[in-house]
Amino acid sequence: MKNKLLKNFKIYVAGHNGMVGRAVVRYLKKEGVKKIIFVERKKLNLLNSHALDKFIKSKKPDIVINCAGRVGGILANSSYPVEFINENIFIQLNLINLSYKYKIKHFVNLGSSCIYPKNSKQPIKEKYLLSNELEKTNEAYALAKIVGLKVCEFYNQQYKTDFFTLMPCNLYGPFDNFDSKNSHFIPALIKKFIEAKRRKKNVVEIWGSGLPRREVMHVDDLANAIGYLLKLKINNSKKLSKIIKINSLINVGSGQEFQIKKFAEIINRLTLSNKKLKFNKKFPDGTKRKILDISILKKIGWKSKINLYDGLKNTISWYKTNY
Repeated sequence: MKNKLLKNFKIYVAGHNGMVGRAVVRYLKKEGVKKIIFVERKKLNLLNSHALDKFIKSKKPDIVINCAGRVGGILANSSYPVEFINENIFIQLNLINLSYKYKIKHFVNLGSSCIYPKNSKQPIKEKYLLSNELEKTNEAYALAKIVGLKVCEFYNQQYKTDFFTLMPCNLYGPFDNFDSKNSHFIPALIKKFIEAKRRKKNVVEIWGSGLPRREVMHVDDLANAIGYLLKLKINNSKKLSKIIKINSLINVGSGQEFQIKKFAEIINRLTLSNKKLKFNKKFPDGTKRKILDISILKKIGWKSKINLYDGLKNTISWYKTNY
């Protein structure tokens, strides 16, 4: 059978303006995809099911990649749980239900590793989902993402679709959210060290103890993983089809973890800041350790390609240029 090329498909990227969406669009353009569909939020609100229905019906995409959603760090999740659970549930449901309605065979949903239990065994296997209580600081977002992946799973069971959800570890890269109050820890650290250098401050305050361990991955690696799996899927890979039938949730990670303190030390060096670190333990640490088991992805044949130092250099350079 002739190999089907990704560039010959019409692909709708929902949430194209976010960090992940932009990375996916960059990847698709490099792959030579000419028919990439996206639309600005002010022209199409993904919470409006009627408007989204008209859009998908008229555009007729072959593939839908859901990169959309409300995201943020610990403070944002704790402050706006209603918005986080409502917006993320309805965006996912609208995209999944309409993909089924218009017989879109290839639907890729994106989750987050925060959906796993707070005190999960490590590394975290896909089967650990819902095995214990969630981390309270981002419970609303996690519940919303669990709903999305379960809806994909239920469609696969009931209607024999093969939708799947990718569960990435903590992501960073160009177009990340660098807002001091609402960002994740990598962009927050980059901003703090660069601003401290600019303002000639001697000390950089870091929220929490610095002891929790985290796995991170450059967003371009996630985009590459999405493309890799889609290529297998459109060419009816028996290996991938079998995995989706058994488990429509697949972890995506770098396989490396470090303490928050270590990340801070690396960024301190890469920004040439040479600042003293002060850990403010009044702020919550969140989960003590979080690294994904990526055995399933390795069996499929994909692994992370961007090492931490190169990824951070790329992100720091982007921040300096754009901020």
